[in-house]
Amino acid sequence: MPTEDELFSAVDALLEEVAQNDLPRPEERRRLREAAGLSQEQIARSLRSRRETIGNWESGVTEPRPPKRAAYARLLEGLAARFPAPDSDAPPAPAVREAFTGPAPVPAPTAETPATPAPAAAAPTAASRRPGARKAAAKKTTTAGAADPRFESGPLAVVDVEDGQVLAYCVGGLVLEVPAKSLPALVDWTLREARLGQPKLSGPGKDADPLLVLTEATLKRYGLPTTLTEEERLAGRLPEGHKAVKQLARAEWKLTKRGFGPWARIYRPATGSERACVQLCIPSWNALDARHWGEAAQLPPAELARVLGVYASRVMTPRGSTAVTGLELMTALHPPTRASEADAMGKRHSEHNPGSLGKDAIDPMNWPPCEVPDGHPVLKDLPRFHVRGPGEKLFEEAYDWARPMTDAECTLRHLVGIDVNMAFAAGANGLTVGLGEATHVKAPAFDPKLPGSWLVDLSHIDLSRVKVGREWVELDASLLPSPFTPKGERPTGPAWYATPTVAYAAELGYEVRPIEAYVRHESGRYLDGWYQRLRDAYLATMADLGVGADLAPDDFLAAMNGYQARDPELAIVVSAVKATVKGGLGKLRERPRGEGWKPGQPWRALSRPTWRPDIRAAVISRTRTNLHRKIVKHAAFTGQYPVAILSDCVVYAANGPSPLDFLPYPGSKPLPGGFKLGVNPGLVKHEGTQSVLWGEEVRERFDAPELNLARYIKDGTVTDADSGE
Repeated sequence: MPTEDELFSAVDALLEEVAQNDLPRPEERRRLREAAGLSQEQIARSLRSRRETIGNWESGVTEPRPPKRAAYARLLEGLAARFPAPDSDAPPAPAVREAFTGPAPVPAPTAETPATPAPAAAAPTAASRRPGARKAAAKKTTTAGAADPRFESGPLAVVDVEDGQVLAYCVGGLVLEVPAKSLPALVDWTLREARLGQPKLSGPGKDADPLLVLTEATLKRYGLPTTLTEEERLAGRLPEGHKAVKQLARAEWKLTKRGFGPWARIYRPATGSERACVQLCIPSWNALDARHWGEAAQLPPAELARVLGVYASRVMTPRGSTAVTGLELMTALHPPTRASEADAMGKRHSEHNPGSLGKDAIDPMNWPPCEVPDGHPVLKDLPRFHVRGPGEKLFEEAYDWARPMTDAECTLRHLVGIDVNMAFAAGANGLTVGLGEATHVKAPAFDPKLPGSWLVDLSHIDLSRVKVGREWVELDASLLPSPFTPKGERPTGPAWYATPTVAYAAELGYEVRPIEAYVRHESGRYLDGWYQRLRDAYLATMADLGVGADLAPDDFLAAMNGYQARDPELAIVVSAVKATVKGGLGKLRERPRGEGWKPGQPWRALSRPTWRPDIRAAVISRTRTNLHRKIVKHAAFTGQYPVAILSDCVVYAANGPSPLDFLPYPGSKPLPGGFKLGVNPGLVKHEGTQSVLWGEEVRERFDAPELNLARYIKDGTVTDADSGE
């Protein structure tokens, strides 16, 4: 005869089996919770679960399992008794916004209609989930690969573990159940069943490999550490003897030279045109740098999939840090090789792709000495500790300049900072850069259309009288930075400059006579497609945040006020796009990164076709001279001069706190060639406002009359470390 405990256990099991089918619909679960005034966190605590899990139950992404299912059913039954459903003839509840498709554009706030936060994204629906394999979401997605059946699940997935089940959160609300029990099986499932990836961005290019983002719970599930040790962090990878690395090797999977780190690439050698490669992103190993990705690493899986999915669809699937992705985007848009026309035997061969940087890097020993950074192999014969001056080294960098305020400026009330949107991207737009190796010439005639580096003396150029357009204007040179040096100091003799800097000197109305030059006759507008892709990504995301491209100045300033709070996840995308611009350009002159390097020896980055310090210098040169041109136009028209400049931020003294208190709009139109408020790259936005008293107090406190106030204008915070104390 069964015991009483056995009978009770059988009854409990039966009750739980009944509970499998007696739960209300997902939308009713949410209604009951909200009617009772309970939060998802409260229910999660009572059921010993996570808030995200409760959200998934309420949206149908997942269903509760025993023993939590019976307890959840009991809770809902009690709530239903106290808060019965409304009559069927009552007006229907408002529809929940579709998940992860990007918010509808928010209208620019006005005085009558203040800005309101965009509604939070809903969780994926049950219809978008399928065990084991892929299933198209029942709603529109934002993935670039949605139209390609090979990539119908989108470019990436965030893999998490909930209630013992491994789930892959994709873009557009799609959730896949992952059957893989090991890391090699996860890689194999991704390539065989998940249908993740992204189509190539250029005809001769390659499709993007699928990206898996692994949460901490997933790392534990597959035997990986949730954090790296100090030694592993410095090495940037797990040791070769780690069991996960050995497990992959036994399954005949390989790792790239950077090993199993925050952005690991797991592959098998390609067979023909078929690639077998999966990339991993591990946020808890600092794959998503908070300086560029904000709080992305702390987002729940579905929200993180949305952020990375929007970035992937508008920029590209991340290939590493934003800097690495920025560089990879250049290559994806201009692959170094393409297939040739068929030969007599009908076969095609790999050949150079015109307009690209070529299949092979420039010989490290064939670089102009003036263009390479210290420690480069071409400088190995220099005396130890030799410091190269302007006549030996091309030094094109962004502005870091400030001056003391005049007595007249001290009588004004405010210091107002304006910031150039996507300044370095705008500097790359339409820029002609060299595509091949340089030719050394002596005493050349300057050609502004010829990219290169020029040794020329610009010390004779007097900013007190310059040409603006077709007219000569008188300016106060003591209040202006020089356009030829990052610190704004007037040159004292011959120095190396990139083509845009020398061209600007000629534009100011002065003769330039180069002493020598390294010029590149093979040239093109290599960065145009790169700029356009990033510009479009930035403008589309800002439009989603309610900041349109055609707003009037007042409306633009109002729309920019608190735009990040309207959708913090899309604000992360904006930050990442900006970082992709700056980081990608910085990677063009990547320095040695450990690995036992010694000065005079080559380092790994030199072997890349995209190691091009001359292109980086040309972009920075053009960005700096573009900014100086606007400053000169503004000074000639208004008599106002900047107090400080830091990179793309300029600070002016003004009587009011708004940029409109000093930016001229004659006839309701912006000053031609001057600063213009707007969201487009090259236009300016309000960076911050502080009082003139604040500026004087800070400089007096640190006894630094030329402390760069542009560095602190945003929030006014200055620390002892910042000021060099």
